[in-house]
Amino acid sequence: MLEPANKVDVVIVGAGVSGLSAAQRLTGAGLTVCVLEAAPQAGGRMATEKVDGFRLDRIGQLLSTAYPELTLTPGLEGLVLRSFAPGVLVHGEGRRVRVSTPVAARGVRRGRGVDAGGVRGPGAGGVRGARGFGARGGDGFGARGGDGFDVAGVAAAGSGGSRVAVVGGALGTVVGGSVVGGARGAFDVVRALASAPRDDAGAAKGRYGPLGSAMDQARLRGALARLASVPVERLLARAESSAGEALAARGLPARTVDAFLRPLLAALLCDPSLTTSSRCADLALRAFVGGRLCVPEGGADALPELLAATLPTGVLRTGVHVTSVSTTSVTTAEHGEFRCRAVLVATDARTAAELLPGLRVPEFHPVTVVHHTTDELPDTGGSLLLDAERGGPVAHTAVMSEVDPGRAPAGRALISSTVLGTPPDGLDDAVRAHLARLYGTSTSRWETLAVHHTAEAVPAMRPPHDLRRSVRLLAGLYVCGDHRDTSTVQGALHSAHRAATALIADLGVAAAARPADPPASVPKAA
Repeated sequence: MLEPANKVDVVIVGAGVSGLSAAQRLTGAGLTVCVLEAAPQAGGRMATEKVDGFRLDRIGQLLSTAYPELTLTPGLEGLVLRSFAPGVLVHGEGRRVRVSTPVAARGVRRGRGVDAGGVRGPGAGGVRGARGFGARGGDGFGARGGDGFDVAGVAAAGSGGSRVAVVGGALGTVVGGSVVGGARGAFDVVRALASAPRDDAGAAKGRYGPLGSAMDQARLRGALARLASVPVERLLARAESSAGEALAARGLPARTVDAFLRPLLAALLCDPSLTTSSRCADLALRAFVGGRLCVPEGGADALPELLAATLPTGVLRTGVHVTSVSTTSVTTAEHGEFRCRAVLVATDARTAAELLPGLRVPEFHPVTVVHHTTDELPDTGGSLLLDAERGGPVAHTAVMSEVDPGRAPAGRALISSTVLGTPPDGLDDAVRAHLARLYGTSTSRWETLAVHHTAEAVPAMRPPHDLRRSVRLLAGLYVCGDHRDTSTVQGALHSAHRAATALIADLGVAAAARPADPPASVPKAA
């Protein structure tokens, strides 16, 4: 009998970063794959609009150089990340205070081992990944945590020789199985992170800067140092509550919590009310301490475009609407039935639940990104700017053309500002007024380029949150995405890694053809 024309080993529904990265791993293992995407282009929520030479991200989700899947995912060898200046700028009491981290392990180019010659200057901001970060054993870079945030998780180097490892964002050397310099680097990060300048003149009168007194800052240093040193397994075994409740219960000064930790976590989690699981919040802080905030060079869509471009010809099909799935077939509105040995649903959470009845749909955090341009460049040194006083709708803002010059035409500044939650009426006027205070300059002549509102931008991770929701629903039917892991690009890529590993094992692919093992999974939250 003739075989059906549309028959492959695996059909993947959805061409966001999860579906594309899973396709990379499966094709690399020798399986035939077809990726079906309803939209005219791949990328999902990692979309970038091109307007008059500007590149405007629709969601603008922040990445971290501490995300190991950025370097472990096949197809991302050419990815270039543009880093923000170390730390953040905090605006409070009418001034901006820089809360800095030392520049550690930046600019490492992707490739086996650590290429010390691949470091770019802080002005260039370019950061490339290094192959093997977060891999268990592999080249000795192993971060044990499922999200790669275990600063103690360095594989033994053996009795002879030495290897370079990245520990907590700082370079260290593994000699005979011991870390030399790496752990110290992690503590240097948190030490500098909390050492913001104090207003000594105000201190003499009992007044301090936005981050509080020297004692307040010392307590913050201690809390971050403890977070950097606790093994991930122990961290995730802690009692779980909301991030806001956990901050209030940890004995930190209210001033430093409100002026620094709350706005920082709101930016990292896209959650202004801090209802996110305290375990996920701790992982986000650990990534901040251990790496650098960054964005893909040229726009968020550079990451999925790179994955799509490196897939074999004919694997990706756009403009195809899937109407139903089973363990051995996918039915489409345009091209009938695709037969296969297994199906992987890699869509957003709501679409996945429509195709797979019974799948839980989480709540979502809305995100609105407002893009402005001006020929008068605000000076922030390429930093992310937070508002300690929360005196307006903007959660965080940055001069993106300082971070990534390719996002704006020559002579123009691109300012991208993120509003979390439901946007207020008269959004543009409210954002302009807020930005005028944050940047200390008039915004009346700024031109509004675009306003992107995404109602279901980021899946909520309220407690109790399972960091490793199953990707195997039953034999032949799988699901992945950030809604099965953590609501980050790291979570989306790691979920795809887990799903591809399960598919390769279940379909009986020869061990020699399989991709490298993923990082050891973090235990499921209780």
